[in-house]
Amino acid sequence: MKKNTRKNILIAISYSLILIAGMYLGIKFIKDQGFGVIRRPQLASNSDEKLEEILHIINKNYVDDINTDSLQNLPIDSVLHQLDPHSVYLPPTDAQDMTDNLEGNFEGVGIEYYMLNDTMMVTGVVKDGPAYQAGIKLGDKILAIDTTTVSGRNLPKEQLTGRFRGKAGSGVGVTLLRSGTQVQSRLMVTRGKVNISSIDASYMINPETGYVRISKFGANTDSDFAIAAANLKAKGMRKLILDLRDNGGGYFSAATGLADQFLPENKLIVYTQGKHEPRTDYYSTGTGAFQNGKLAILINENTASASEIVAGAIQDLGRGIIVGRRSFGKGLVQEQFAFGDGSALNLTIARYYTPSGRSIQKSYKKGYDAYKHELDERMIDGELTGDHTSFQDSIEKSEGVNLQQHKRAKTVGGIQPDIFVKLDTTGYNKFYASLVSKKVLSDYVFNVLTSRYNASFVEQNINYFNLGDNDFKDFIGYLQRKNVTIDRMQLYGSKPVILNDLKALLCRYYLGDVGYYRSINQTDNAVKQALANLQ
Repeated sequence: MKKNTRKNILIAISYSLILIAGMYLGIKFIKDQGFGVIRRPQLASNSDEKLEEILHIINKNYVDDINTDSLQNLPIDSVLHQLDPHSVYLPPTDAQDMTDNLEGNFEGVGIEYYMLNDTMMVTGVVKDGPAYQAGIKLGDKILAIDTTTVSGRNLPKEQLTGRFRGKAGSGVGVTLLRSGTQVQSRLMVTRGKVNISSIDASYMINPETGYVRISKFGANTDSDFAIAAANLKAKGMRKLILDLRDNGGGYFSAATGLADQFLPENKLIVYTQGKHEPRTDYYSTGTGAFQNGKLAILINENTASASEIVAGAIQDLGRGIIVGRRSFGKGLVQEQFAFGDGSALNLTIARYYTPSGRSIQKSYKKGYDAYKHELDERMIDGELTGDHTSFQDSIEKSEGVNLQQHKRAKTVGGIQPDIFVKLDTTGYNKFYASLVSKKVLSDYVFNVLTSRYNASFVEQNINYFNLGDNDFKDFIGYLQRKNVTIDRMQLYGSKPVILNDLKALLCRYYLGDVGYYRSINQTDNAVKQALANLQ
């Protein structure tokens, strides 16, 4: 989905962007996928033949009628601009990154880092990955990679990320400073395959209710879920909250595979149809890991494509309740055509329909940016609450448009939830947004809070402790020492949000993603509504 939509509609959850600061080295995560991909074998094609091949593919496979004769002399990007917003050309690096992301594995060392005061600080180590086996630990400061000094130099992000890439079996030397010591150590890490589960978090939110968060549909999502469900059922799970918020999509087969986990045998999950694609029905097998317990699925305006397939099937078949806000509205299926140079074309070949025959695809809005129209719709619908006036004003000023003067389109896309939860923007003001964009919250966590609260305390008290007034006063002092210009009215207006974010980031540092979600879910209105309606 469009980046502007994410940036402007969802400022109320912008704290999650902090997590992008550290990423698993050796892979660049693709954001805003918004597709349901089916892959085909590689096509032999050099650069001179590529445009002709693309036009041939469009003519034979595109979901709608298109006059390819008029596109003959256009550049590739211009050709695709004549189609739907989700048909895209991927250069070799982007195509490989997307594949690595969705396949759930890559070749690297398996660490997560954060640049703290110009120093590369290890904030996550993939269990049993190459770095873990070599002895790299949470909190280590990496000074050099091979012969290149990486700390204290303000190197751009792309120069840092690529340092750990390499084929499995190759070695990389890491010079580090262990927390609490002044003695440098040098370790040799042998790169290898690093497997990343497509399940972001799974835990028991209360004695009988499990929580599972999935942010993308990768090759192993359904099997990863089956493992998570088995573990939670062993702990007493009889009800489940499945969180698909901000899930932009992924493999089509992963979506049908996940929906199959909840349904009895021979239920229609979804069907697809296009100009060149006859209707194809996808049915459940009755072999799923959670066919009987109560189910709630969380969605929002960034829930798109493959995740909408799951939500639509569950809703149409009466298998569970949908909680949150209207989903993005992406009812198209892309097929990936790969070229010999490593590039690829993701082309829309069909529309998909929910079991009842619904197409949830929203119209391709022309004339002004889609996010303006989307925000206008959601304000009229009452999907925003809190101080969204200044939020809207800031968009209007930056874009030179009065949103309320636009007529609302009558075509409604997406999945409408059974239980509606407004987007509460209270406390999400410009000053808070500036703290997020400048990574001040993360800096404070790693500089101050990790020294104040240890791993044992956080793990034992995650459900009971909250950061308080003393922590907030110290945070203000930290802002002053960092010469941050403070708007006190907005600062205190954001106090609850800031304290919640700081705790969540602290929990993530010690406990990983599951710690992050265990923390933020305690104050999450959608989670509370789901729990109440599962009773």
